[in-house]
Amino acid sequence: MDAFYASVEQRDDPALRGQPVAVGYAVARGVVAAASYEARRYGVRSAMPSVTALRRCPELVFVKPRFDVYRAVSRQIHAIFADYTDLIQPLSLDEAYLDVTEDRRGLATAWATAKEIRARILAETGLTASAGISYNKFLAKLASDHRKPNGQFAVTPEMGPAWVETLPVARFHGVGPVTAAKMKRLGIETGADLRARSLAFLREHFGSAAEWYHAIARGEDDRPVDPSRERKSSGSETTFDRDLTDPPEIEAGVLRMADDVWAWCEKAQAFGRTVTVKVKFQDFRIVTRSRSHTVLVSTQELLRQASLDLVRTLFPPEKGIRLVGVTVSNFDAGSTDGALLPLFEEREAAMI
Repeated sequence: MDAFYASVEQRDDPALRGQPVAVGYAVARGVVAAASYEARRYGVRSAMPSVTALRRCPELVFVKPRFDVYRAVSRQIHAIFADYTDLIQPLSLDEAYLDVTEDRRGLATAWATAKEIRARILAETGLTASAGISYNKFLAKLASDHRKPNGQFAVTPEMGPAWVETLPVARFHGVGPVTAAKMKRLGIETGADLRARSLAFLREHFGSAAEWYHAIARGEDDRPVDPSRERKSSGSETTFDRDLTDPPEIEAGVLRMADDVWAWCEKAQAFGRTVTVKVKFQDFRIVTRSRSHTVLVSTQELLRQASLDLVRTLFPPEKGIRLVGVTVSNFDAGSTDGALLPLFEEREAAMI
């Protein structure tokens, strides 16, 4: 989808159309969740601090997120997908891989299928979407950004390897900013540069990721579209308006995040065995505490108590805390009978 959250807000409020819109909160520690294309012209991007976004675009209009609405629209879109294939692998509320090899509707080509899907999305939701069409997931993902907004682009088997060579590696799915910077230091800035490096060189510098980088530099990706891919975790986090050192205030933030996570667990009927609490201190150092349990965390009160027990291991805080988060993972469809018995498998991770 094109600027999904922001586009939904502009669709539902005509006064926002044509305006630079950011979904998020215009507070000192707010973050932009999504930016309209009008805002992007000023350099406003998702995950950007709100204060930075306002410096770049003083006319920026902030709109409070409405995730219940975004989820409802996402369900509409996925219902459209289901008319064309059963092989749908969601990446997020606004993006998915589709394998349309079967050609259920007799449209002859994936290009025609993508065009019809986009037309139906526009007719049924009032929103535009872009599509990438190719013979594997890596290339389809790259292609989906190539004609945004409201366009589509195809990468054929004949053009795939050569097309990859022309692109900056920073655009490659799976190459984040840190890895892209490392590659640049090694003289790797384009797909052609990456392809020129031997597998031995890539293993030396990138370890277990070497095979992946070696393959995508040649336009190769054998991963199937997997509709049964299970969600591995559900989490929520918040950044405080000011650094907190008072335990009751910190605990209140943790409980709010636990309740957010529980709302998802209850709706999805997905319950996990592992609870993780994340804390970011004022110096941006991140610490996580995790604990696994012998049975599922199957009630809101159990999740709340587990979250509190974990964050209390950090009291009194060594520095002010700017962010807390709660995540549930290790989902299991097994029995929820019996008492909650902690295994006391705690882990700590810290990074700057």
